[in-house]
Amino acid sequence: MITAERLNTVQEYYFSRKLREVRAMINAGKPIINMGIGSPDLAPSPKVLETLKASMDDIGAHQYQSYQGLPELREAIADFYQMKFEVQADPATEILPLMGSKEGIMHISMAFLNEGDEVLLPNPGYPTYASVTKLVGAVPKTYDLNADKGWFPDLEALSKQDLSKTKVMWVSYPHMPTGATANIEQLKALVDFANTHEILLVNDNPYSFVLSNNPISILSIEGAKNCTLELNSLSKTFNMAGWRVGMLLGSSEHINAVLKVKSNMDSGMFYGIQKGAIAALKSGPEWFEALDEVYTKRRKLMLQLVEKLGCEYLKDAVGMFVWCKLPEDAASSEEFIDNILIEKNIFIAPGTIFGSNGEGYIRFSLCVKEEKIKEAINRFE
Repeated sequence: MITAERLNTVQEYYFSRKLREVRAMINAGKPIINMGIGSPDLAPSPKVLETLKASMDDIGAHQYQSYQGLPELREAIADFYQMKFEVQADPATEILPLMGSKEGIMHISMAFLNEGDEVLLPNPGYPTYASVTKLVGAVPKTYDLNADKGWFPDLEALSKQDLSKTKVMWVSYPHMPTGATANIEQLKALVDFANTHEILLVNDNPYSFVLSNNPISILSIEGAKNCTLELNSLSKTFNMAGWRVGMLLGSSEHINAVLKVKSNMDSGMFYGIQKGAIAALKSGPEWFEALDEVYTKRRKLMLQLVEKLGCEYLKDAVGMFVWCKLPEDAASSEEFIDNILIEKNIFIAPGTIFGSNGEGYIRFSLCVKEEKIKEAINRFE
């Protein structure tokens, strides 16, 4: 059987391939500490779990669900965005629950991109933006992000390029993988850029509530809904990664376009998961405070390990990662992490999996228990 030509445009996801290698080492008896992937190891709140369990006996709980999700879920998302971001969104027309925001990347691309359309992608950035762009037959055009400019695009330089074929621009603030943030003025500049060049701007925003004192939504910018969609997720904020609950917010026109794709690709999110998501979105401030307390302790320990390696790090970064610049005399990012994996049995993500501008950087995940971070530190004593 000859596979589709589109498969020639992408490779297996790095973590899928590398974690097979790590699992093989574990099976061989190696005491691997995995600091590479951002999969929360903490549990959702007891209230969320209780709600899921209680929902199993509800009438219709095990039937197909609406493509748009329960009205109560959309209302909970609207209330959450109003409370946390001061963003108003009509739950009936401007909100679309998703089975994880990664699903949304594909749906958005299928809804707005024709073969040959160009897409602006951050370098470094989430690899899925590029792979999905290629899978739908569009053309990836990377824009540079670097430490000197605070990991924010040079919009003036971008404006001088030929953008006549550019249809979509992906951004993610707080930024993955660096943890850099964008302020109101920068987000306004992004919206102005998108409006000027008639580009659909998509902000991927799952890290606003992990070690972040000032969560911002790009939809809080005046005029943003004309040209902007925002993805968000319960995976990191509420430790619900495996539940696959995401959300998309924007104008009714944009949301309807994505819904046309989504309604042809699934049959609705499981009822119990939606009910659990509603409970999570209604969490009080104590939930966020407790989450930050855990990650603050882990980050302090992780920075001890970072300093042992002689790396530099962004002090005001947010999210559940520590992005580090390697010492000048260090090997390449992938060689550096492979040496540590072999010699110390510690897996760290190389910056290069996020783009060429990730060379010279590595990324640590904070989804590691304190005792494991301490053990990793001791391995360098």
